[in-house]
Amino acid sequence: MSEFESYGVTAGIWSGRLLADNAPARIRLFHLAAPVAEAQVLSDGPGAWKVEVAIPPHCLSDGMQSLILMSDDGQDEALSPSARHLATLTLVAGAPLDTDLRAEIDLIRAELDLLKREFRRYAAART
Repeated sequence: MSEFESYGVTAGIWSGRLLADNAPARIRLFHLAAPVAEAQVLSDGPGAWKVEVAIPPHCLSDGMQSLILMSDDGQDEALSPSARHLATLTLVAGAPLDTDLRAEIDLIRAELDLLKREFRRYAAART
């Protein structure tokens, strides 16, 4: 069992607190499906670990960028089968593309319409 609480980004360092029985062997930051940095993990009390990772400057550019924090027990470049997703950080810099935001809103609306339709169908079947 593990749970990551993000403290946000300060001076280019993403920090947070990981609640887990044991410290993970490795926590890495991924951008565009490639590892870009390795996090520093320090004890923060029983069952808690302070996690800090520097966001590389090449990951910052105009638009939306998604950074993913993953833990695993592997030693090589590839993620091990036991890899776990801890958190996702979305950064918006410069002028975000209006079409990207509109597409996301349209997708959310479509999903909400689907949920409403299925809920109404379910409710009608129960009466």
